[in-house]
Amino acid sequence: MTVTENDATATQLTLLDELVLTLLNEESGYFRQVPGWNLNCAVVGAALAELSLIYRIDTDMESLILLDQTRTGDPCLDPILSEIAKEPVQRNAQYWIERLAPKADSIIDTTLERLVDLKILQHHEGDFWSLAQGAWKSGFHTSSEVGTAVEFVKTRISRAIFNNEIPGPRDVIIICLIDTCDVLRYIFELDEESEARVEQVCKMDLIGRAIADAVSENIAVSLFQRTALTRAIPRLKLRKVMRSKQLRKGNVPAFMAELHKEYGPVFDVKVPFQGRMIFLAGPETNHWVHRHGRMHLRARDYLEDFEKVYGGVGLLPALDGADHFRYRKSIQPGYARGRLEEQLDMVFDKARENLATWNVGEADIAVTMCRNLINSELSPLTIGIDSNDVSDDMHKFKERALKTHLAKTLPKFMLHTPSMRRRAKLIDDVVDRVLRVHTPAQRAGCPRDLADELLNMHGSDRQFLPESNLRFVLSAPLIASMYVGDQLSFIAYAMLAQPEYLEKIREEADALFANGDPDRETLTGPAIDVTRRFIMECLRMYPIVPMSVRNVMNKCVVEGYELPEGARVFIAQTATHYMSDHFPDPFTFDIDRYQAPRKEHIGSTYAPYGLGTHTCLGIRWTELQLAINLLMMVHYYDLEIAPKKYKLKISPFPSMSPNKKLKFRVAGKRHELPV
Repeated sequence: MTVTENDATATQLTLLDELVLTLLNEESGYFRQVPGWNLNCAVVGAALAELSLIYRIDTDMESLILLDQTRTGDPCLDPILSEIAKEPVQRNAQYWIERLAPKADSIIDTTLERLVDLKILQHHEGDFWSLAQGAWKSGFHTSSEVGTAVEFVKTRISRAIFNNEIPGPRDVIIICLIDTCDVLRYIFELDEESEARVEQVCKMDLIGRAIADAVSENIAVSLFQRTALTRAIPRLKLRKVMRSKQLRKGNVPAFMAELHKEYGPVFDVKVPFQGRMIFLAGPETNHWVHRHGRMHLRARDYLEDFEKVYGGVGLLPALDGADHFRYRKSIQPGYARGRLEEQLDMVFDKARENLATWNVGEADIAVTMCRNLINSELSPLTIGIDSNDVSDDMHKFKERALKTHLAKTLPKFMLHTPSMRRRAKLIDDVVDRVLRVHTPAQRAGCPRDLADELLNMHGSDRQFLPESNLRFVLSAPLIASMYVGDQLSFIAYAMLAQPEYLEKIREEADALFANGDPDRETLTGPAIDVTRRFIMECLRMYPIVPMSVRNVMNKCVVEGYELPEGARVFIAQTATHYMSDHFPDPFTFDIDRYQAPRKEHIGSTYAPYGLGTHTCLGIRWTELQLAINLLMMVHYYDLEIAPKKYKLKISPFPSMSPNKKLKFRVAGKRHELPV
């Protein structure tokens, strides 16, 4: 086979890179669902084949032979090479594929990181991936024949299969790997002749044949499919639940950490009128949900009735799979932190307008003050309107809908009282306001906002985002302001209750606004280091969404426990926030957790924004908005907790928030508001 520019390019991608790229399903933002054992064998086989191609090992029909144990510098290959070198007895390729298969997850993670670093793949919140724009513009590919990394690999494969070209060693191996994963039929349309050609190609390489043998023999399948050996899920008694001190305080994460300590990572409880509730808690289940939850769990069943309240079907929170990824990708720009940073002047102006309504000597309910402050900025920034006149009604309607259809703590007729019917009509009013200001003439010269993204999606595909869904999606920012406002009220309470932190945050705030409003670089730098870490610790101790709920769509085994199809699962992702193995002395407020060398927030044990595919879209936007508002509050006012001896009590449903007995009193004004 003639060496071409394409072949030169191929040497820049390892077989592991090529395998991952061909498995990527760009429609779903994830990878084609290959049975775990098959995928693990293919991944390890790719690593062994790469070691063979760079002359570190060789294979024959009977054995795998170590040629050179010199490190390659590749973090995927070197641990495997080292393990082969330590083995005193010579083994064959199939043995090593089966032995190393459990390491496949870490190999995949490292490969994905490499492809992101090379700007071939782009990583999105929720562990989605897509091909990065301009993936081959940095010297990886210069031929005009094919454009992306995936197209490059597919072109070589198709030539070998359909043009009967003599395949090179890499082509043989990658075809065998993809065939092992049984995804060739999703990439190409194969007839009998081409299937025979694939079978012929796969016999040309010993490593490839070893992979196929390992899969067919399936010696270690019991390691991956232990359904028959699963344990009974521990059941806790409802009366014991009700005695919990942490639950009475409303501290759901701490309560779940207690249960995990006694019952383990999976347990259930049978609740009257609710049925069986299965809970997942702990670092292992967090990791499983983040990596594998998309294959086995779905949100639709739980949210179906809630969707109907807003007259919609297929809303983002209830979507899964390819539709979910497509939706997120379409509206991601509307939640980007860059959008907020580009409009800091509006953020400061709107915040000051709201802060100017605070009167010295008066006290108000903390969550009301913070929700209104956040909404005064979020609503104009995302949907182009001021909506504080109706935001309180929108929040009450949303809370009632959640309590009725999700928490099921209220009967359904409570959503149809005269006050609730009036509030339901206000949703249409909000939508009308948004539509009136989002005509082409009205939006000329304006920066794009979330409503622009949504209306553009509606215009381009009215089946995917129908008019019936606009009531929810265009009023959603008002709902978001409830959550962000509640988080701000927790943060402000924690600051006022700890004078030592109040003083440090006030110092940062006064320095920040000493010479006018700060720019985006200042707000992302060390100038607000204490404030940033303080907020992170509040998110750990007081996460507003401590659990997520899913239904099992595919039976699965988690930590040795089988989750049956159709079961309702409560994922207590923030239980780890109160586990001393991950956050030492978890009930102590400590902002140094997030500094080197501790960095306790790294990994899936710190999960205030959720896990997996439904991770919050606006994480970085929210973090910045929380910081700006907290800093402005302490810069302009002296605030006090009212009543002074108030001890925090949490309302846990439908989401965590300080109860309404907590008030903030404006004790004095520190600086004049330039409104």
